[in-house]
Amino acid sequence: MPSLELSFAKLSIKFMKLTYKGDTSRFRRIVQTPQLFTYGLIGLLSLLMMSCATSKNVKYFSDVPDSLGSKQIEQAIYKTPLIQVDDILQVNIQTLDPGTTALLNQQSAATWPTYAAQGTSSIPGNSISGYLVDKDGFIVLPLIGKMLVKGKSTEEVRALVTDKAAQFYKDPVVNVRFTNFKVTVLGEVARPSTYVMPNEKVTLLDALGMAGDLTIFGKRENVLLIRENDGKKQFVRFNLNNTNLFTSPYYYLQQGDVVYVEPNKSKVVSTDATRLRNITIFSSAITLLVVILTRVKF
Repeated sequence: MPSLELSFAKLSIKFMKLTYKGDTSRFRRIVQTPQLFTYGLIGLLSLLMMSCATSKNVKYFSDVPDSLGSKQIEQAIYKTPLIQVDDILQVNIQTLDPGTTALLNQQSAATWPTYAAQGTSSIPGNSISGYLVDKDGFIVLPLIGKMLVKGKSTEEVRALVTDKAAQFYKDPVVNVRFTNFKVTVLGEVARPSTYVMPNEKVTLLDALGMAGDLTIFGKRENVLLIRENDGKKQFVRFNLNNTNLFTSPYYYLQQGDVVYVEPNKSKVVSTDATRLRNITIFSSAITLLVVILTRVKF
């Protein structure tokens, strides 16, 4: 950008010198050749726009050839997420006695409001009820008592609850699931927000899809995943332009993950007030120069 401004300044000074010295042959030839003048002006404007923008790698999985009929790659192994402190679990116990079933399932540890994403903000949604995992990793179930669930999968907790319920009821059927499996998507996406996922098997692409996909300004080759493990933050980078994404051990998300899409250089340029100001000034100067050249008679 500075080099273009310097070139324009030099051109203006040279034009004034040639005009005052009476040596107008070069400019006369340019003005008398409208096509040459027009092409030169268009080329100068194109160069200006190119200097203020960068190419956008908007195509996902660009390493897959367009002519390729089929391609198979090994996908990452899915690991069942483990229950953590502050998770909310829905525990549903069914027995042969409808009255007992209602008694077992009508009580929940607490009820919390949820938020449904709409645009770039959040609005109150439906409430969720369940059993909050306390700081020691326990939940308390009615008639069954206190159970340690931290570090276990929902399937393991289901088996434990089934065994305990079988001591009191005949052939109980137990279902256990997360009710607050949430993932936060931030940055250059259509709807940045925190999303409560309907199931445990959630991929990076699932989360981006719920957020409305990346905007044209999203940096697809450098998507950041932030995950908390044992009180420490872990940072992982993804390249959506490459199919190696599917082999990453972090392809499947865990509850509490944060996905951040970094803006590319085009976004930075588009929000740069100084560059926009310079473009406006430069365009005005070119317009003034065109008016002068078309009105001055040599």
